[in-house]
Amino acid sequence: MDSGINTNSGDLTGQRIQTLSNAVYIRLMTPLGSWWADTSLGSRLHELRREKDRPRVGILAKQYSEEALKPLLDNGRAKRITVVADQPHSGWLNLNIEIIDATGNPQVFRHPVRVI
Repeated sequence: MDSGINTNSGDLTGQRIQTLSNAVYIRLMTPLGSWWADTSLGSRLHELRREKDRPRVGILAKQYSEEALKPLLDNGRAKRITVVADQPHSGWLNLNIEIIDATGNPQVFRHPVRVI
């Protein structure tokens, strides 16, 4: 059980959670290599903030998020991770992430990525 993180503000919510939402949030929001204790934690999604809203950016976002979430599969916290990039060409790219956790329960997350 972890203390929940508010995905809008990054602050603790004060509630206890039993999902992988904190692990997903931290792995997607932390720039890869920026945390001193584990340089393999994080993603390259922050690099897309200056990219134009092109179809290749959706492919990159999907790849970057899959790489960032792979440790959840490696350490057995998740059985399967599916990432789908939805690109409405409005300056935002939405990552729809479905994770089957170690107990077999599906968990769905939505992560917006800002693009130009």
